Amino acid sequence: MKENELAINGGKPVRKTPLPLEFPGVHHMDSKEVQAAVKVLKSRSLYRYYGVKLQKEVEKLEAEFAERVGTKYALGVTSGTGALHTALSALGVGPGQEVIVPAYMWVSVLAAVVNLDAIPVVADIDETFCLHPAAVEKCITPKTRGIILVHMSGAPGDAKAIQKIARAHKLFLLEDCAQCNGGSIHGKKVGTFGDMGIFSLQMNKNMTTGEGGCVVTNDFELYQRASASHDLGYARDENGRLIFDNPNLRMWGRGYRLDEMRAAVARVQLKKLPRIIKAMQHSKYRIRKALEKFPGVQLRKIQDPAGDTGCFLITTYPDAETARKVNTALRAEGIVTSPQGVSNVVLTDWGLHLYYNNASLVNHASVDGHGSPWTLAENAGLEQDYHKGACPTADSLFERSILIPIPSCLKKNDEDDIIRAFGKVLPVYLP
Repeated sequence: MKENELAINGGKPVRKTPLPLEFPGVHHMDSKEVQAAVKVLKSRSLYRYYGVKLQKEVEKLEAEFAERVGTKYALGVTSGTGALHTALSALGVGPGQEVIVPAYMWVSVLAAVVNLDAIPVVADIDETFCLHPAAVEKCITPKTRGIILVHMSGAPGDAKAIQKIARAHKLFLLEDCAQCNGGSIHGKKVGTFGDMGIFSLQMNKNMTTGEGGCVVTNDFELYQRASASHDLGYARDENGRLIFDNPNLRMWGRGYRLDEMRAAVARVQLKKLPRIIKAMQHSKYRIRKALEKFPGVQLRKIQDPAGDTGCFLITTYPDAETARKVNTALRAEGIVTSPQGVSNVVLTDWGLHLYYNNASLVNHASVDGHGSPWTLAENAGLEQDYHKGACPTADSLFERSILIPIPSCLKKNDEDDIIRAFGKVLPVYLP
């Protein structure tokens, strides 16, 4: 057996044990999270607004999260999806409006827009794998209400350019930082470029409570409207009492209040976030550096490596056939994870992250059975075609790109194995 013969051709694979599952925050959990959760349980006060012995964990988390991000206000919610819905409600999204979203995102972005009876308009991406500013410009119509910039797969999009476009057209800018918690662009944190920002604390995220989320803003009125939306439909005063006499704060609540136990765990994870990111950055950029010697591999465009959270590596190839062959060969070399995880995939297999893989979007599905929001009178003439082909740059990148999660617990030998596998496979399939 030849030393460098590919495993797919009968050679010895680089590794036989699966790579760790992604779950960045989970890998850094220890007794501190346990103690924080137990403390709240012992208090018997799990609800944020009142209890037997109120701990005020949610309030403390909000203050600490706002300070870390660099905004005046933060609001804890039950999920990233809840954060999106809360923020869009605060921003006044509704029927007769279009909201621009990227071709590469997560289904929750689409769901939040559709569930408010507005129409998502899918815009193309560029080599950052986030919104392409020129594509955003082309999507703007008199019905456009705002833009959702999703900082996808751990690295920021071109927030400054998108911010400039939003301001020029008097549109809101909402940053979805669910996959980029802790990211920044030249020292300025994601979530601070737009009118509002949202974060997720779900299991796969850079810091986690299993489920959870946060909304941030510098605008007090938007904060109050978000607070009203996530709660009972009314904002609260400094004593926690509902405010009824402000017409702009009379909304309908959605019950997305974060509980004290998850907030306590989140506070511990927030303190660990810098070292979680540092671990992923170290692993990712060691691997990226090794890949730089292969001219046939295009590495994802990163605006500011220091602000990349490092949780995903994306490599792009000359054509779809090469990408599929490299992916298959890498998997044969053992660059995979356990069956419950997803690692080393061609992006066309990345499910609901791709606009055209969302069957409910493509087919204009509705909850009510009557086609809402697509058939609402206010949305007449706002029909969109979401089939593959609507975003040609994204379509091409999806077919030619491979995504590999970078767990926050990779050891040097794990990094070595990934580098060795690429080193075996790429010379065979690239010129």
